[in-house]
Amino acid sequence: METTESVDIKAAEKDAKAIERRNTFWVFFILGGLILISLIYAGVNIYYTYLVVYIWFGLAYGMMLQAGRFCMASASRDLFAAGVPRMAVGIMVALIFFSLVQAFLHATDMSTFHPAPFGIYLTLAGIVFGIGMVLAGGCASGTLYKVGEGNGTSMLGLFGICFGQALFVITPMNALVPQAWVQRSQEVIAAQGIPSEYLRAWFDYYLKGYISTKPIYHIAELDFIKNTFSGASRFFIGDALLNAIVPAVLLLVVIYAFYVRKGFIKKVRKKKGKSGLGDELRGFWGMITASKRTTLMGVLIGITAGLHIWVLAGMRHKFAVENFGQLLTKMGHAHDVALFGTVFDPGYWYITSQEAQFGAWVLEKLGIDMRHNIFFGVNNGIPELWRNPALWMSIGIILGAMVMSLINKEFKWKAPKGELIVFGLLGGFLMGMGSRPSLGCNVGAFFIRVAGGDPGGWMYFIGMAIGAFVGVKFFNWYTERKMAKQMEAFDL
Repeated sequence: METTESVDIKAAEKDAKAIERRNTFWVFFILGGLILISLIYAGVNIYYTYLVVYIWFGLAYGMMLQAGRFCMASASRDLFAAGVPRMAVGIMVALIFFSLVQAFLHATDMSTFHPAPFGIYLTLAGIVFGIGMVLAGGCASGTLYKVGEGNGTSMLGLFGICFGQALFVITPMNALVPQAWVQRSQEVIAAQGIPSEYLRAWFDYYLKGYISTKPIYHIAELDFIKNTFSGASRFFIGDALLNAIVPAVLLLVVIYAFYVRKGFIKKVRKKKGKSGLGDELRGFWGMITASKRTTLMGVLIGITAGLHIWVLAGMRHKFAVENFGQLLTKMGHAHDVALFGTVFDPGYWYITSQEAQFGAWVLEKLGIDMRHNIFFGVNNGIPELWRNPALWMSIGIILGAMVMSLINKEFKWKAPKGELIVFGLLGGFLMGMGSRPSLGCNVGAFFIRVAGGDPGGWMYFIGMAIGAFVGVKFFNWYTERKMAKQMEAFDL
């Protein structure tokens, strides 16, 4: 006769097998669907294979982000609130490896990377983004992979990112625009052949009247580096070593000193009675390898991001184009592209601009003019959703994270409740508003830029760190205040 306990065990095993079968079905359904979509695109026109590349690299990013739990919001929260450096360490490791891959691509003339204007605006925008990512519970990349896990708060955050950006760039606020921006903008668009009707909102004047005046720095192209190091070595010395590896290692040392060293050295001295340099190095290395999964995913993300650049550079060479907008025009979709025939096509891992395009596409369908401005009308275009390569990359990230979470039995629909609804939406809008002035998010404005030799990426990182610290402090205050109110009911 079976006991109640054995019956419960068999029932649990049966449920586990049913969940595993269901998850396996959805994994094959997603992968099969993407294969079918890829074949359809290739069958319609060979030019669409360019778009298909974005789909599958997006899938790869999503799987690795989910497997490594890579999220800069989580890294900030873990570090500042709990003193756990695992995620922050993984991000620095990924940055180091990606910088080496980027240097190789530059050296072989296969890079699609381009640096951005340098200025304090990066730090200010990073602060806004940093606060937003902590409130929403995920950075731009973290939000996407958490959507793939079924996280409802992240879905609201993604909604905020999409429409926060789209509305942000068309908001008038022209009364606040400095006259110097207005004059400079008019001069720039006249020189570039842009009709005056594209200068409408404050962000148009910001881009043409302010950002256009900022210097652009690429470490390997600085005269000092070019004159000191010849050939390909300047990319490895300037971009990788000086701009990425040395600062990343210094940050790892700081993290070790403030969050790991005290506890580790205390254990060593308790066991041996003393400690030395060898112990410090072992402690530092132990911090790096404390989470092999996160560190490994960091290495793979760095390598994959480099491979993504190399493949797209090859596609551009194959089709003799510099931008996917040229292929869209050849296929008869001129309405998708911006004024000069281009569309947002970063050529590497990037997030947020394509979400802005999605928001603009929806708003345009509702009758709002989204094309007569600099951001969409001149720079990025608003392609139909199914012809947007970068948007397909974001969809790939979501689906890749979904596949990995199903494999790991971590997928679960989680509806947001109470204040999480407000935090998700508000955080998403702040991330959207923080990513536009800086021309990128935690991936495009920090990770890619730093690894590519653009020192402006560190300016954005400083802002993100400040914003994340403020966000964590706010959550600590909010939680303590909420708990205090709840405890009042028990006061005698």
